[in-house]
Amino acid sequence: MSHIKRRDSIQVMVGDVPVGGGAPVVVQSMTNTDTSDVEGTVEQIKHLHRSGSEIVRITVNNDDAAQAVPHIKEQLLADDVDVPIVGDFHYNGHKLLVKYPEAAKALSKFRINPGNTGTKTRDENFCTIVEQAIKYDKPVRIGVNWGSLDQKLLAKKMDANNELENPKSSKQVMLDTMVESARRSAELAESVGLPSNKIIISCKMSHVQDVVHVYERIAELLDYPLHVGLTEAGMGMKGTVASTAALSVLLQQGIGDTIRVSLTPKPGGDRAREVRVCQQILQSLGIRNFVPQVTACPGCGRTNSTYFQELAEEIQGYLREMMPIWRDVYAGVEEMNVAVMGCVVNGPGESRNANIGISLPGTFEEPKAPVYMDGEHHSTLRGDNIGEEFREILDNYVMRNYGSSQGGNSTNKAETVQETGE
Repeated sequence: MSHIKRRDSIQVMVGDVPVGGGAPVVVQSMTNTDTSDVEGTVEQIKHLHRSGSEIVRITVNNDDAAQAVPHIKEQLLADDVDVPIVGDFHYNGHKLLVKYPEAAKALSKFRINPGNTGTKTRDENFCTIVEQAIKYDKPVRIGVNWGSLDQKLLAKKMDANNELENPKSSKQVMLDTMVESARRSAELAESVGLPSNKIIISCKMSHVQDVVHVYERIAELLDYPLHVGLTEAGMGMKGTVASTAALSVLLQQGIGDTIRVSLTPKPGGDRAREVRVCQQILQSLGIRNFVPQVTACPGCGRTNSTYFQELAEEIQGYLREMMPIWRDVYAGVEEMNVAVMGCVVNGPGESRNANIGISLPGTFEEPKAPVYMDGEHHSTLRGDNIGEEFREILDNYVMRNYGSSQGGNSTNKAETVQETGE
């Protein structure tokens, strides 16, 4: 695992999930359902949680949403899904939490944006939410966003900057205001009576260098755990790459206690993609392991056949499909490395370096596929059923190498689950 030295921070419990204080970096996500749709929201929470989201946030924006919260929690517990649920409050959270105490009790954390708690009564409304957090013993994430920054504070900082002999750029003043808003809001929360071990901080923007700059400053200034990510990262490759760039720079410095990748999904797209991106960032950096990794070559003129690509995709999908089962049965299987290679140039070498690997024949090569286990040649596959035979070898490898720590029934349990499909 990684030798990255983590930043020291206070530990905050979100439900049963520790955040900060040396705990593993936590992956979280957010639903995009109408929260008043209890059944739809429950199903998406369950999907996100099964995919690896350890904390899930929901929108609580009106009376219907607030009334739905306890029913959502009740149904999740009935389905044996005990994932912490965070309430996302903007503009009217001070009213909803007071009006609907059962919602406040059901949530594991409140998320407050200090820029969206009012205008003239901003601090008063903010303090009301904090008071409800104290009353129900809930932690709070103070989430500063540059798209909804406290305009009164920003104007004050701009006026002060204009009086300087060498004024800063407007962009730099905005970044300063982000940091100041987070610091000031945390101090205000503590002055109301919220303990420091109930506060998590975030300062999100949509540009990589801005996010890195602000979090580096916050990490030096405050010792609360930090929720890290880009806000409005975007769609597809842009959102994935930008989020990966920002998070990787910060995580490599030990900054970040819980992360979210805020991807814009395609209409009807899989919300859990952002969870998998979070996991892959952490796993690529060697910070946490979630699912066995597949090494596969990019292909070249030696690999005119697409079979190695198809098999690599099939094996990667199979590993992710099996992890909910394997995770409970085979300790450490998430650290396994699998190689699916396309020709003789690097195929045997990469396969030997993996826990288990297969080197498929390239163009004009003899139609055979040697399989390697832990650096040694295991067997050679031929014919039309190479993929099926390799998957069977993979299953046997997992049972043999990761089953012993779970007791004598682990292999039988896994075999039963695979046969029944449950």
